[in-house]
Parts: sequence; C-alpha cells; structure tokens
Amino acid sequence: MPFLPNFKDLIDILLVAGLLYATFKLMRNSGALSIFMGVLAFVALWILVSFVLDMRLLGAFMDKIISVGAIALIVLFQNEIRRFLVMLGSRRRWEVLGQFFPSRKDKKESSDHWVMHIVLACKELSRGKVGALIVLEDRVLLDEYVKTGEFIDANLSGQLIRNIFFKNSPLHDGAMIISNERIKAAACILPVAHDDTLPKELGLRHRAALGVSQVTDAKAVVVSEETGRISLAYQGNLNHNLTIEELERLLTEKS
Repeated sequence: MPFLPNFKDLIDILLVAGLLYATFKLMRNSGALSIFMGVLAFVALWILVSFVLDMRLLGAFMDKIISVGAIALIVLFQNEIRRFLVMLGSRRRWEVLGQFFPSRKDKKESSDHWVMHIVLACKELSRGKVGALIVLEDRVLLDEYVKTGEFIDANLSGQLIRNIFFKNSPLHDGAMIISNERIKAAACILPVAHDDTLPKELGLRHRAALGVSQVTDAKAVVVSEETGRISLAYQGNLNHNLTIEELERLLTEKS
C-alpha cells in the first residue's frame, strides 16, 4: 500500500524544510556554508552506508562518529549557535518571522534614509583619521552593552556622531550604539573577538566590532584612527577598506 502523507506529515515536512532553509541561510551569511554542506554530505553518506547498502563494518564506524558529532558541531558552529540562541531569546524573537512574511511596514522602512547620517559622518571621520566604532542594533537587543556606556537617547545626527568621536571628547573611546534611528549610548564596552586570523594591524575597535557581530545580528562600523579606513563587521565577517558607496550599500541591504 503506497504511503499517503496526512496533514500532520505535511506540517512536519514543512517545518523541517523551513529549519533547513533557515540553517542554510545562517551558514551562508556567516561564511560557514562549506562546512555545513560537508556535514550534510557526511550524514547522507552515513544513511546510504548504514540503511541502504547495509555495510555493517563501515556503518558501525560511522555510527561512532555520528554519536559524538553533536559535540563537534557545537565547537564548529559555536558563534552561529550563540547568535541564534540570543536572537531566539530576545524580546524581539517573533520578528524573525518577518524574514519569511515581510510586512508592508518593513518595505516602507527599507528606504533607510537615516543611514546617510552615519555614512556622511564616517566619511568626515575617515578624512580626519578620527577613530570610531558605531553599532547598529537590529532584532537582538543590545541593552546589556548600552548599560556599560553613557546613556544618550538623542536624535540621530551626523554632526553629533562626529562630536562624540572627536579626539578630545570623553566619549571618544568605546562604541556608540544606535537603536530605532536614535543614538542610544556611547562609550560602550563590547565583547572582543579572539581570532588569530585577523591581521595584526587591526586594533581593539576592529576586534570589538567583530566580537559583537559574532554574538548578535548587529552591524558594526569601524573607522581606523591610524589609516582612516572604514570597515564593517556583520555576522562574524569583517569587510575591510570600504568605500563610502560600499558602506552605504552594506548598511541598507537586508539580511
């Protein structure tokens, strides 16, 4: 008798497909897609050897690898897992559904005219070789980092951004956090990424930008005090030496 899936089976299949798609998208954005595809290939090979070809010796060997595979996956994808759990546990967790069902409000807000204040401020800061670290909050709230700095809650303004990062300003060191198109706080302390692959010329600002992008979905813009070059960290990746046009595009494009 042929297998006829019922409504419950269809829901089960759709949920698994959605989970795989969300995982694929997360891996692609974080640069770990090749590892994820390798894991899927190994699982497919294990199913083929153990259940289709019934090769007992090789199947038993692969069973042992699969049994400890969960620990290996946690080690390999620790940053992605942490970012997913932080997003899931945030007060805005239901906004994740907006990735699959975008509302008209989301489309209306996609113009991101406020980004120009940040872009123009970074242009002036870069020209004067004034160091800056600007973090843009997305779905994951950054309240724990806001508490480490000076609370401002001011309208977003390019001139205010430049004044805060002025070399003699008491708020010059640390990160500025922008939330809901407002400057929430400045001189904030962020988690630092301990990545040995980063070039040695990149300082604490770049490591802090990369660190916050590894544990949240925020975008972090860095202006180097030594070279004036602009970088952007997002989802554990750091884009170096950006032009103003590239910075604007990366800040406005949706994940």
